[in-house]
Amino acid sequence: MRTGNTPKIITLLAVAVLSQATGNVLLSRGMKLIAGEGPTLAPDWPALFLQAVHTPSVLLGVGFLIIFFALFASALSKADLSFVLPAISSEVVINVWFAKYFLHEAVPPTRWLGAVLISIGVILVLRSAPRTFGFVSEPEDVAAEAGR
Repeated sequence: MRTGNTPKIITLLAVAVLSQATGNVLLSRGMKLIAGEGPTLAPDWPALFLQAVHTPSVLLGVGFLIIFFALFASALSKADLSFVLPAISSEVVINVWFAKYFLHEAVPPTRWLGAVLISIGVILVLRSAPRTFGFVSEPEDVAAEAGR
């Protein structure tokens, strides 16, 4: 097991989560600007797509989401899916906070409670993970793990 990678993985996941939340806010803001200009009917989708491609906040949002995906894929190459996915789920809490702070959305108490419950689950997952930062080097190691 390589425990020296733990801070690197945690940092990678933190940057991934912040990138994802930032991308969501920018994408939401840009798409709301576009949708505010008129109805978005199915036949208008090509025009909507062209507008989105020319909207800076949409492009920045997509860029941040690409960064998130690259960091997420990198984390999956270094840690267990059963660790990475719940850790990434902390983005729900950050997205709710970002939506309230940056997009000025009304967030009811039940939504905050849901975000807190997700946070508790993330903390429980982060406290576990006996092998999550080890690396499986040989296919037979994977077979041995599956046989347990």
